Amino acid sequence: MNLKIKILLLTVIPLLGATAIITYLGLTSAKELAREELKIYENNLIDVKKEALKDQVDLAFSAIQGVLENTALSDQAAQENVKSILGSLTYGDEGYFFAYTQDGINLVHPIQPNFVGQNLWDFEDSSGNLLIQHLLTAAAKDGGGFHRYIWEKPSSMRQEEKLSYVSQIERWNWMFGTGLYLDDIYAELAKADATINENIRESFFTVLAIIAATLILVILMSLAINLHEHKLADERLKALVKRFIRLQVSERRKFSRDLHDGINQLLVSCKFRIELAKNTLIKSHDITKVNEHLTTAETVITQSIQEIRQISHNLRPTALDDLGLKTALDTLLDQFQERTNIRVQRYIHFDENSVSDEAEITLYRLAQESLSNIEKHAQANKVSFQLTLINEQINFECIDNGVGFTQSKQINKKRHTGIGLINMQERIELIGGDYSCRSQPNRGTKITARLESNLLK
Repeated sequence: MNLKIKILLLTVIPLLGATAIITYLGLTSAKELAREELKIYENNLIDVKKEALKDQVDLAFSAIQGVLENTALSDQAAQENVKSILGSLTYGDEGYFFAYTQDGINLVHPIQPNFVGQNLWDFEDSSGNLLIQHLLTAAAKDGGGFHRYIWEKPSSMRQEEKLSYVSQIERWNWMFGTGLYLDDIYAELAKADATINENIRESFFTVLAIIAATLILVILMSLAINLHEHKLADERLKALVKRFIRLQVSERRKFSRDLHDGINQLLVSCKFRIELAKNTLIKSHDITKVNEHLTTAETVITQSIQEIRQISHNLRPTALDDLGLKTALDTLLDQFQERTNIRVQRYIHFDENSVSDEAEITLYRLAQESLSNIEKHAQANKVSFQLTLINEQINFECIDNGVGFTQSKQINKKRHTGIGLINMQERIELIGGDYSCRSQPNRGTKITARLESNLLK
């Protein structure tokens, strides 16, 4: 698994994890809130129904109040009138009134007249609730009371939960009241619950759609960035290869020119002197002329040897192999200071055994080119040179207090900084380092380079 896929996963996985947690918490909170709202809605519906039952009982009491206050009627006649009125009072599809004595004997039940006259004191509903006893207890409270129980619903002939409100007819100590079935309320609550759950599901799928769209967008953006980076990397690689080839060609051309203009000419001259000595010895036997030609040839050979050493030094300084990078840099700085009378402050601190060969030659050439530019162009009288190894990173720094130069836009930069600075930059970039050149007029120039740990042994 490459680094870019790992970075993409590190981006996507936390996003998915955070989104999943937020979605879960949101759904949990929404469901909890829905339960609370349904409970409040249920309580409100029950309260409304309770008020309606109270109103129905008040209306029924108003209907029988005239009979109760009529003193001309006997108790038996009054009771029959009251039972007749209560039995005839209905409302809605299943609303009726019932009445019981304190002993639990049913007096009025228009829906199930077979109960009339029966003692239902010990009557239990399907849940074991002694409902008549509880109704009598509720009616004995000041202002009446409510009670829930299971009763057969006439329209469906099924056992349903019922809420009743009962009060007392104090003249005879009767309990009477009415009730309503709660299945309609529960159906309404179920409908509301289904609507809420549907809204939650829609919200959940909406969030999923947004997450999916975001994830797709992140992936597409990552792919686009990766493709763009690949394109830039390819362009940089091509440019680097071109610079490397150009540098290689330049080095070969210089090497070829040095051989042709230097060594080749010296060797031709040496060959010519040896031939002259040979011809002189054959023709005239003039030992003096022969010695003169051989001495000249010896001088040319010595020059050739020096020229070869110089070319070899340009290819790879022998000081690096003989003395090491630190001593070679000290020698280079000492020679620069002696040749130019420019004061050099130096701080060279690193483990020579930890620096690779390619880093050594690159740093040495960088120092050479920096000092050469200072000597030719800077007009400085002070140079600060540092080479350190900190946190497995090689840091190079060369600062002068010379005349500096103006750094313009990148398109004009190469035109003004010269081929020396370009070569330094290319050398550092070829081994994967970072190069920087900062300069201002009359404020000197600062050359910095950083080589990463992959160039350490």
